[in-house]
Amino acid sequence: MDMTQTADAPPPSPPQPSAKPETEVRERPALRAGDRLFLGLSGGSGILLLVLMAAIAGFLSYRAVNAISQDHGNFFTTFEWNTDTTPPVFGIAVLAFGTIVSSIIAMAVAVPVSIGIALFITHYAHRRIASPLAYVVDLLAAVPSIVYGLWGALFLVPHMNGLDLWLDRYFGWTYVFDQSTPGSAARSLFTVSILLAIMIVPIITNVSREVFRQVPRAHQEAALALGATRWEVVRLSVLPFARSGIISASMLGLGRALGETMAVATVLSSSSVLSLHLLDPEGGTFAQNIASHFGEATNFGRDALIAGGLVLFVITLIVNGAARLIIARRKEYSGANA
Repeated sequence: MDMTQTADAPPPSPPQPSAKPETEVRERPALRAGDRLFLGLSGGSGILLLVLMAAIAGFLSYRAVNAISQDHGNFFTTFEWNTDTTPPVFGIAVLAFGTIVSSIIAMAVAVPVSIGIALFITHYAHRRIASPLAYVVDLLAAVPSIVYGLWGALFLVPHMNGLDLWLDRYFGWTYVFDQSTPGSAARSLFTVSILLAIMIVPIITNVSREVFRQVPRAHQEAALALGATRWEVVRLSVLPFARSGIISASMLGLGRALGETMAVATVLSSSSVLSLHLLDPEGGTFAQNIASHFGEATNFGRDALIAGGLVLFVITLIVNGAARLIIARRKEYSGANA
């Protein structure tokens, strides 16, 4: 073999790339019958939910416009609620005030208590205590509203008289706790607020408890390894991580407080008087007003009550929408700082 010819031979040329690279086209696999069925059911369920919401809003709006168009008072500022006179005069000022004030007081009482119970169950209590306590909270969340109402009317109202007198004596100078009719039965907005707080504590506690359990164990153990106390772990690791969940739990409780009917109707004395004295047996809420008057109302009176229900419907949507917005912004902020 001639070594010179082998050495002088040109090296083999590399393979030339093709002018048009081959592109792999992945065909979407055909859906099976079960997948198509599930897709149709899930999509139909979502559409059905939107249709139901639109149907409820449309029905309430149609009946409310009929009543408001014949109202000879200002629907938003009139204190009186009288649909049987000619012309009818009714408004939601007293109802809106009572609904919002009672819900705010209930939230101010229930949220700290609920967070404390949830933290105790998840981070402080022994398992032998935590499990029965969690079971009791679950049972309280399942108690019907009418049972809470009967308990409030027969037990809470008589025992609130002493607290009302104490608040009037030492905090009457604040005007809010000034009882203008001393000795009256404690069927007031303040009593209703306490009852609502008791009712929504199990709801907020259950959701907060599940959120606290989702806090990464590694975060808590790292804080403990650095010498943090248990309270510092809760304050610096658990609560910041669970903030969005706490807001969601609070909004669920607020929705229950805004729409509560039977318990409020059983305890509160129905009145069309707007009073800033929370200890007086005066005021009302949207749900309580509807439950108290719907059975004996005329057709026009029912339209007026439905108009009040429409306002409550809008308030609930606004509250839930605001909660969703807060949670979404919180998640964006957390993601940006992760």
